[in-house]
Amino acid sequence: MTESIDSLIIEHLRHIRGRVDQIAEDMSDVKHRMTSLETAMALVKREVAAGDDTDARQQFSLDRLVQRLERIEKRLELS
Repeated sequence: MTESIDSLIIEHLRHIRGRVDQIAEDMSDVKHRMTSLETAMALVKREVAAGDDTDARQQFSLDRLVQRLERIEKRLELS
């Protein structure tokens, strides 16, 4: 009877070890995928920041053009 209990315990331990190994493999895959997502998010953040920089430069140029147009209108007494 002791041998059958030992055999049953060993069988359960093998099953548990197999599941733990599978979970470890799955976690490794999840970590790789998470790293890929983090890399992609960093790229998106850089692109958004570059877009914000472009918007700021365009707004500055537009403001300068408005100022120049106002000066021209004032000189020509259009406004």
